[in-house]
Amino acid sequence: MENVILVVHLILAICLIGVVLLQRSEGGGLGMGGGGGVMTGRQAATALGKLTWAFAIAFLITSLTLTIIAAQNSAGDSVLDRIGVEAPADATDGPALPPAGDLLPPASGDAPVLPPRAD
Repeated sequence: MENVILVVHLILAICLIGVVLLQRSEGGGLGMGGGGGVMTGRQAATALGKLTWAFAIAFLITSLTLTIIAAQNSAGDSVLDRIGVEAPADATDGPALPPAGDLLPPASGDAPVLPPRAD
């Protein structure tokens, strides 16, 4: 079922790109171009405009459906469980960390601390 919805989703994406590219460019972004009427800012609904809305709504519906399916499939599972690698049983089995005092450079009077030499 998930594969069918994914194929439909990809076909909708390609159709949506095609329909948007077929529409006439009017020079202004965000609906500020000419057309429609002399005094109105609203354009007439064309067949390509309606088709764009239909593809966009269907694309959003398939996106939400794929998200819900993916959330249901991953409930309680880990990536490590899927590939068969066992997670460490206890986090304290790893290497011990040195005390915080050992991480600081030694204090040598008033001289500034210099980085180690590359040689």
